[in-house]
Amino acid sequence: MTKKEVNQVAYEIVGCAIEVHKQVGPGLLESVYEICLVQELKVKGFQIVRQLSVPITYKGVRLDAELRLDLLVNDCVVVELKAVENLIPLYEAQLLTYMKLLQKPKGLLINFHTENITKSIKPMVNEFFSILP
Repeated sequence: MTKKEVNQVAYEIVGCAIEVHKQVGPGLLESVYEICLVQELKVKGFQIVRQLSVPITYKGVRLDAELRLDLLVNDCVVVELKAVENLIPLYEAQLLTYMKLLQKPKGLLINFHTENITKSIKPMVNEFFSILP
C-alpha cells in the first residue's frame, strides 16, 4: 500500500462522514453515527472492522485489556468517532496509540457533535505512514 492509496481511503472516509452528518445532523449518540458511517462505507465497498479489540503487550506478555477502536477501514485507516462538545488532546493520544499498537499508518478523529463536520475532522499519521512508498 502506498501513501497515495492510504490518503485516498481516508479522503473517502471523510466524504462518507460528511454524508452521514448531512443526513442525521449533530446531537445523536456516538453509536448511532458509527452504525450510519459503517453503512455508508459498506455501500462504497470498503472493508470495515467495528469495535476491534486492540491487543496490549507489556514486557513481552500479551494482556487481556479492554481497548477497542471504533473502526478499521481497509486494514489501513483507524477511525475514532466522537460525539462531544470539544475534542481534547486525550482523544488524539488515544488514536495515535491505537495506530501504533496495530501498526496502521493513518487515523481519523471525527467529531459528529458540530455544525460543520469538516472543521472537526483531525487526520493523523505516524512512522508507519512515513515508511510507505
